[in-house]
Amino acid sequence: MKSTALNNTRLVVALLAAGAIGGAGVGAFNAAHTRATAAVSPPAIVASSLAATPMALPDFSQITERYGPSVVNISVTGTTKVSNDSPLAQGGSGDEEDRLPSGPLAEFLRRFQQGQGHRPGAGRGEYGDQQEMPTRGQGSGFIVSADGIILTNAHVVSGAKEVTVKLTDRREFRAKVLGADTKTDIAVLKIEASNLPVASLGKTSDLKVGEWVLAIGSPFGFENTVTAGVVSAKGRSLPDDSAVPFIQTDVAINPGNSGGPLFNTRGEVVGINSQIYSRSGGYQGVSFAIPIDVATRIKNQIVATGKVEHARLGVAVQEINQAFADSFKLDKPEGALVSSVEKGSPADKAGLQSGDVIRQVNGQPIVSSGDLPAVIGLAAPGDTVKLGVWRQGASKEITARLANADDKAAQVAGKKDAPGQGRLGLALRPLQPDERQEAGIDSGLVVQQASGPAALAGVQAGDVLLSINGIPVKNIDQVRATVAKSQKSVALLILRGDSKIFVPVNLG
Repeated sequence: MKSTALNNTRLVVALLAAGAIGGAGVGAFNAAHTRATAAVSPPAIVASSLAATPMALPDFSQITERYGPSVVNISVTGTTKVSNDSPLAQGGSGDEEDRLPSGPLAEFLRRFQQGQGHRPGAGRGEYGDQQEMPTRGQGSGFIVSADGIILTNAHVVSGAKEVTVKLTDRREFRAKVLGADTKTDIAVLKIEASNLPVASLGKTSDLKVGEWVLAIGSPFGFENTVTAGVVSAKGRSLPDDSAVPFIQTDVAINPGNSGGPLFNTRGEVVGINSQIYSRSGGYQGVSFAIPIDVATRIKNQIVATGKVEHARLGVAVQEINQAFADSFKLDKPEGALVSSVEKGSPADKAGLQSGDVIRQVNGQPIVSSGDLPAVIGLAAPGDTVKLGVWRQGASKEITARLANADDKAAQVAGKKDAPGQGRLGLALRPLQPDERQEAGIDSGLVVQQASGPAALAGVQAGDVLLSINGIPVKNIDQVRATVAKSQKSVALLILRGDSKIFVPVNLG
C-alpha cells in the first residue's frame, strides 16, 4: 500500500523499457574542484590524514572502451488491443509529447503498453470495438557469456513476439527469451553467436555508498550512451512490495536504459538499471538498479530450469515508527512488525505471532519493514532461516523453514502503513459468540465508537480490537490497565474486514 505522502506527491515508479516517451535529454555531467580555507586550523593529525588522501575524478574512458562492446541494444515488437476511439486507433500523430506520462503508475503503464510509433491496424479484435495494434519498444542488456547469454529487465521483453539484439559492431541477431521473472524484473535472452565480448561481474556487497558508478545503455534509442554518478544508497526498498534490495544512484537513466549494466570504477557490473522515481516519467535525479548478485541468482535458475522459484515466510508486516517503538519498548524504531501470520505457513509453524518484531534474519539486520521481503525473496524454498524476534519486551530466536511462493498466492511480508497520533477514546464491548464464530477469532472487543487519539490514529466504529501492545485483549478492564501503565503510546491490533493491522496511538 502506498503511503499518503507518496500519493500526495504523485511520485511515479517508472519502468523504462519503452523508447522515446518524453522530451528530456541526457544531462552533461560536470564536476568542479573546490578548495576552502578554514578559519581555525584543524589538528595536525587531521591535516596529515587529508593530505595523504588526495581526491581525483575517475576516468571512465577505459571501462567504456573495454566493456562497452558487451552492452547491447534490444528492440522488441508485439501487439496490444486498443479501443477504436483510442488516439492510436484514430491515427494519432505519435509525437513524443502525445505520450508524456502525467498520471499515476497505471497511466504510465497504459502508455507503455501502447508503445511508440504505432500505426492503425486493420480489422477488429475479439472484444468487439477493439483492434490489435503493433507495439514497439527498446531497452538495453549486456552479454554475460561468450556463447550468447544476455541479461536484461523482464519488463523490456514483456509481451514481445519478436526480440532483436544489436551489438556495437552493428550485427543483429534474433533473440530467444529463455525465461523472465517479474518479481525481480530479470530476463535472460540467448542469441546464436560465439566469441562475444563479455561483461565482468562484480559483487554488490563490495559496493560502497558514495562510490562512482557508470551506466551504458540506449536512452531514447541513442545507442552506447554513457552516463555517470555515485551510489546514493544500498538495500533500498520501493513502495511496490518488491523483493529486490535496490541500489539507488544519481546516474542519469531514461527510457531505453532499462536492462543495461551499472559498472563500478573497476569495470565490474554491480547492477542492472531498472527504475526511476519521477513526476514526469523522465529522469529527475533518482534511479534504481537491481543488484548483480540478485540477477546472477535468477539467471542461473532460468538457464538451468527455465523458471524461477521464490521463498515464502507467510507473514504480513508493518513499518516500525517511534510510537510503535515506545509501545513495544524497543530501543529504536527498527524492524518489521508482524501484523498477521498466515495459517499453516512457515511462519505459523515456526511459532511467529502477531506483535512480534522481526529484527534480524540470519544475522542480517532488518531496519525497515521492506528489508524483510527483500531478504526472504533472495532465499530458496526449503532454506532454513534464523529470525531474531522481539516479543513482549525480550529478544528470542525463531527458526523457520521457508516454503515455495508458487504453492500459494504469495503474502510474504506485505507492508501496510498505519496512521498514528496522543488517551485512548474508545467505547468497547465484548464480541458475541456468533460474531466470534463469523470472524474466526477466539477473543476481542468491538469498537462501538472511536474518538480522540484513537480516532486520530484511524480506528473506526466496527473495528475489532484484538490485542494491545502485542497482548491479546480479553476484557475492557485489561485495556484500561494497559493504557494506564503506558506513558507515550500503545499499539492496537485491529481486525477490519478480513485484514489485520497494527495502529499506533499516541497517548500524549
